[in-house]
Amino acid sequence: MKTIKWGILGAGRIAGKFASDLRLVADAELVAIGSRSQASADEFAAKFPVKYRHDSYDALVKNPEVDVIYIATPHVLHYENTLLCLANNKAVLCEKPFAMNARQAKEMIALAREKKLFLMEALWTKFIPHFIKTKEMIGQGDLGEIRAVLANFGFKPTEPVPARLFDPALGGGTLMDIGIYNVFIALSILGKPDAIDAVMTPAATGVDEQCAVLFRYKSGAMAQLFSTFASNLATEVDICGTKGRIRLGTRFYDSSSTRYPSHRPSLSLKVFKPLSALIPAPVNTTIFFIDQFRVISIKFIMLNRVGFYVVSRIVNSGYFPDLVEHLYQ
Repeated sequence: MKTIKWGILGAGRIAGKFASDLRLVADAELVAIGSRSQASADEFAAKFPVKYRHDSYDALVKNPEVDVIYIATPHVLHYENTLLCLANNKAVLCEKPFAMNARQAKEMIALAREKKLFLMEALWTKFIPHFIKTKEMIGQGDLGEIRAVLANFGFKPTEPVPARLFDPALGGGTLMDIGIYNVFIALSILGKPDAIDAVMTPAATGVDEQCAVLFRYKSGAMAQLFSTFASNLATEVDICGTKGRIRLGTRFYDSSSTRYPSHRPSLSLKVFKPLSALIPAPVNTTIFFIDQFRVISIKFIMLNRVGFYVVSRIVNSGYFPDLVEHLYQ
């Protein structure tokens, strides 16, 4: 089986986390790092040894040994970095958020389709075992009709506070950084809303320090989504149906997520079945995500570069970036 050769564009913290787990995946090899300076590329390579240390993004995308590039730059650069990679015939795994608005996302997708290249947003939640199991349980009716999704994601940044969190020039604000997970969960479970309400509390820089979103559906279902940089939240999701409730706890990917049977409401906090009991042995979730992409990447390389863009059926239609843009308006 062909080894997929990876390059990473951007040498920051997220790039390091990705590189660390990539070393544990079979048939995947990190061969190149691209940064804006040689010093930064060398510093990254000292922690994660690579064959090529490029002092520019242009040099990385022109490296003939690289099959696919993981984009790990600030939010506002994802659009131009992705187009650069695609223009040089590189498959792309782009860190979330995919783009800053719908126009950018559509251009990125159009170029990938034109060149038949793989393009994907690194929204890893979709590939985590407990989320897959949750979707399966919902699909087979274990929870009955889903009536509500309640999602919260929040933390109070500690010093030194990363500039990207509050700088509008870097795509700062809770919606783009963490609120996107709430939106993803709601769309994945309930689909496209029929009406949207949103309010926010601005930070001193003007970006949203707190953001509250309400999705309403003609069926009567609702999704209540809240994100904040003002306080530390439980960061959980409750998916509530007519037959039961599932809680995805501790940043949505805790293996102890639980199902509460609604037919025994008095015992709802005492009687539960851990989802971990329904899932195979514990899996490093980052590795699990990369492994899923590895399989798809192999197919893309082996099958004449038939590319496509995947995150969810909603994103596939271009609706997800449209929705995020609408929330900002």
